[in-house]
Amino acid sequence: MLGIFRGRRKFLAASLVLLFIPTLTWLYLSIGNFQVKPLRLSSLEAQSPPPLGYTNARLALELRIRAVEEENRALRQELSHPLRNSSASYTNITSKGNQSRTHLEKGTSNNDGQKNVAVGNNSNCLQHQLVDKCETIHVAIVCAGYNASRDVVTLVKSVLFHRRNALHFHFITDSIAKQILSYLFHSWMVPAVRVNFYDADELKSEVSWIPNKHYSGIYGLMKLVLTKTLPMNLHRVIVLDTDITFATDIAELWAVFHKFKGQQVLGLVENQSDWYLGNLWKNHRPWPALGRGFNTGVILLLLDRLRKVRWEQMWRLTAERELMSMLSTSLADQDIFNAVIKQNPFLVYQLPCYWNVQLSDHTRSEKCYKDVSDLKVIHWNSPKKLRVKNKHVEFFRNLYLTFLEYDGNLLRRELFGCPSEADPNSENLQKTLSELDEDDPCYEFRRERFTVHRTHLYFLHYEYESSSDQSDVTLVAQLSMDRLQMLEAICKHWEGPISLALYLSDAEAQQFLRYAQGSEVLMGRGNVGYHVVYKEGQFYPVNLLRNVAMQQVNTNYMFLSDIDFLPMYGLYEYLRKSVVLLDMANNKKALVVPAFETLRYRLSFPKSKAELLSQLDMGTLFTFRYHVWTKGHAPTNFAKWRTATTPYKVLWEADFEPYVMVKKDSPEYDRRFVGFGWNKVAHIMELDAQEYEFVVLPNAYMIHMPHAPSFDITKFRSNKQYRVCLKTLKEEFQQNMSRRFGFAALKYMTAENNS
Repeated sequence: MLGIFRGRRKFLAASLVLLFIPTLTWLYLSIGNFQVKPLRLSSLEAQSPPPLGYTNARLALELRIRAVEEENRALRQELSHPLRNSSASYTNITSKGNQSRTHLEKGTSNNDGQKNVAVGNNSNCLQHQLVDKCETIHVAIVCAGYNASRDVVTLVKSVLFHRRNALHFHFITDSIAKQILSYLFHSWMVPAVRVNFYDADELKSEVSWIPNKHYSGIYGLMKLVLTKTLPMNLHRVIVLDTDITFATDIAELWAVFHKFKGQQVLGLVENQSDWYLGNLWKNHRPWPALGRGFNTGVILLLLDRLRKVRWEQMWRLTAERELMSMLSTSLADQDIFNAVIKQNPFLVYQLPCYWNVQLSDHTRSEKCYKDVSDLKVIHWNSPKKLRVKNKHVEFFRNLYLTFLEYDGNLLRRELFGCPSEADPNSENLQKTLSELDEDDPCYEFRRERFTVHRTHLYFLHYEYESSSDQSDVTLVAQLSMDRLQMLEAICKHWEGPISLALYLSDAEAQQFLRYAQGSEVLMGRGNVGYHVVYKEGQFYPVNLLRNVAMQQVNTNYMFLSDIDFLPMYGLYEYLRKSVVLLDMANNKKALVVPAFETLRYRLSFPKSKAELLSQLDMGTLFTFRYHVWTKGHAPTNFAKWRTATTPYKVLWEADFEPYVMVKKDSPEYDRRFVGFGWNKVAHIMELDAQEYEFVVLPNAYMIHMPHAPSFDITKFRSNKQYRVCLKTLKEEFQQNMSRRFGFAALKYMTAENNS
């Protein structure tokens, strides 16, 4: 009888265990922050071996717990999507319980970050699953001035090189950077890339009250007001400094937004120097920060949540309080971000340090990577930039130089499989090109007319102050890499403003930059505008280059020259006086500067007309193209010029191509003419058709310096098809002139037939 009761008790105990333990497990999962731990058996049960039936029940229970763990892990991953958990997230923002949570999430501490680095970038697949391939990634960058506009291009190249998503850049710029970058992106025509600009000058009043010692100046504080600047319907954005280089797809960084929890609104990497520890030198007193503080070269901003927690009010109150004792910021916005985080640590999600490897002196950046594959974002945050001290700086420098000199035209890649906003300019271009006959022997000539060349205006710093008398004149010219040696000489001969279009590859542009920065003459001239037109196609787009240089003229008048010519000393002032003397403001005149040439590489440049005539008589100088193409400058009437003391008029003749000074609003050059032949002739014909009066200046001259023949003139001389196509283009241009100007244009047809 007792045996029966003992058996019933064991059966009842086993039944209670099977019912009670799942209930406990369910309660534990409900309130345990989704972290399931294996249930431990009581000490009594652990001491005595259970019966066979109970062992089977326990195994079944453990299997059930593991299954629940897997379901819970999947649930946590699903809840990590902010869009699916937005209501819960916003509820947590106001939850008192969450305010006591630490600001560092599990798996994002520095140690855990190092563990992630140690295994390389094996998380890429998971991260890309969290970013839809058609999702647009938003990037905000503060950029002001000529140098920053040049630096940001390398950052953009590195992002475009790795990207697989559509991009939307938000540039907070001054007027200079906006002019440069808007023209650059318009001519770059990269598919699936949108660009918006926000006026930094309108934001200055928001931060101008903050004294800042950092070299970035007032623009280094602009990131504080992004919640107010960027559109209200923009919920999240990656904010980058201009001295950043990406070594991975930016979508991986965008995916980190899905890891934000609770009140976290900022994603930042820990500062890798000892700056905020205050031990760099005696009496070093940095702004308050949490531990080492955070670096703001790379920031993930949840804009909608920041607005809800009143970010504007938060940072302003913090800055006002700290400035009472600190007096100014040393690291611009970074000091204020860190002071806010010190008071509100729950706002920050700490990114693994490979998302901002900071290459300044004496940093801990070497602990962020163990292999090349670990690198994701490199930050040149030292004023020394590429000269920074780092054990692996040569590798980092080569990576940076790769993007610096990378052909940006290769980044015009389509993103297939996703609908994209139609670009009217691109569509019109494709339609125009599709109408061309590819079997036409002159197809390449015709296509070049419509090629859109990526263009970077004001590649170097530019300063110009307009004259009060409105008579200022800009020298306009174009060149390629093989004519760089002429720049210094021209700057010595012409002290006025200069607008130059340079036809270069990306690598050549950097060579030019180093050449210019190493020249005291060029660096001493702030009024020279260098506009880089990047190489594309097989022809030298001479008239496009001239047009680019003309469009950037800031004076009322321009002297249309070529890079191979040296103007006489004092020509700049002589032309300015001629503007007033000949009443250029109220007349359509083209002032002709007579052109001469020398065959000597070393010439004693004539300092006066008398010296020039002497050298002309001695055979040291000749009228330009006297030996090969006398018709080009014969109408100048050099015989009359020898004795002339006052300006005199000349009439247009066939093939006339003088160098002239005209008003800024004069006609542009015809782009159909590329390489060698008829590029200036067509322009002078256009001026004549528009009733410009050609006036030769009696005391002005310019001299062509000798050089090796260009590649295009060699093709003209050796390639019959080249000459055939040029003749075809000339005939089409004349027909076009007839349609535009009617009976008045008949003389151009007649003159051509008689020549």
